[in-house]
Amino acid sequence: MKNKKVKDWKKLDNAAKIFPPNSKKSDTKVFRFACELYDNVDKNVLQNALNITVDAFPLYKSIIKSGVFWYYFEASHFKPVVVEENLPPCSPLYDRNNKTLLFRVMYYKKRINFEVYHALSDGAGALQFFKTLVFHYITIKYEYKFKDKVPLLDIKASAAQKMDDSFQKYYSTPASDVKKKKVKAYKIRGMKIPEYRISVIEGIIPVDAIIQKVKEYNTSLTIFLAAILMCAINEDIPLRHKKRSVILSIPVNLRNYFHSETARNFFGVINVSYNFASGSGELQEVIEHLKNEFRENLTAEVLAKRINNLSSLEHNFLLRAIPLFIKDIALKIANSIVDRSYTSTLSNVGRVDVPDEIKKFISSFDIFVSTNKLQACMCSYENKLRISFTSAFVSTEVQRRFFKQLAALGLPVIIESNIVNEE
Repeated sequence: MKNKKVKDWKKLDNAAKIFPPNSKKSDTKVFRFACELYDNVDKNVLQNALNITVDAFPLYKSIIKSGVFWYYFEASHFKPVVVEENLPPCSPLYDRNNKTLLFRVMYYKKRINFEVYHALSDGAGALQFFKTLVFHYITIKYEYKFKDKVPLLDIKASAAQKMDDSFQKYYSTPASDVKKKKVKAYKIRGMKIPEYRISVIEGIIPVDAIIQKVKEYNTSLTIFLAAILMCAINEDIPLRHKKRSVILSIPVNLRNYFHSETARNFFGVINVSYNFASGSGELQEVIEHLKNEFRENLTAEVLAKRINNLSSLEHNFLLRAIPLFIKDIALKIANSIVDRSYTSTLSNVGRVDVPDEIKKFISSFDIFVSTNKLQACMCSYENKLRISFTSAFVSTEVQRRFFKQLAALGLPVIIESNIVNEE
């Protein structure tokens, strides 16, 4: 049925603006949360849960349209429909010529899959939606088990707070900033997987075991795994490229530094680097170097400057008046420059918490993203840490070395993969 035009619309937030002009088959800008249950998924119950959940997140009923000067969200009458999994992971959601909702919910056996277009939300915001969906699914399906005590979901944000543009809320006039010297990043190369598909390799590690190892190195989980990933990449660098630094892009949840309950995008990115040609390359040294870089970059002051720099373009009157098709060209060039500035990405969504009453029905959560290079995401649930690599490359050497290094440190690792013809 044709979508009826409605007048309710909202601007894309500043982080979201980069995604529509840069979405393509080789990088759809889609990410996936998955929840593995102990019982097979009931499609009808999941649909009921989705109907309830989407009403609590109004922006998820939106489509993206393009105006003369900017893209914008417009509320739609489209209804999300649950389907059995029938697409490759992180398949396209945004098509400027075919207006659809910007998320999908699929299931396969015991897994619920929730895919989101990044212009709609970041990982922390989308997790609010997904936890709500899983909560309603379990409390509807097992209603008879909750007669004595009805579980409560710990998401207190109002509909208005979920739709808040926190970039605008925390924008202030940017001060001049001292530009740092740019470091050339090593770029991973190799044969790409046909048909723009991605490989997914996941490692499952007990949380208590890896936290004990992290404490031995006197660091954080993110820094520890970033160092391991850098070392794994270094082993793959040809001698002629050794002078180039391994640079990791680390998404930062700004809600941890500025109060916000938004379910939209509110994230920043820091780049951390290590040059294996000038250092020993020992794991402890890489960790110590990264600790300093994280310490310098992860302050409210530094992150506020990044919010201001990101938002300043929208507040520039002359730039606002430039037509969208010219902005698209500029945003594509900007994205290309950013893409060359780092080697890989490591994203830590953190611990997924749900009410105690529904934990016994859930085995694990995980997250991974579309990419045209190599990217790692992780999240934990109870005592399971899932580290998920997505890659556009046929070779899986970096992923193999990453998990091999963890195993060599005495950590038990279980590997899962969607690769059929593995070496």
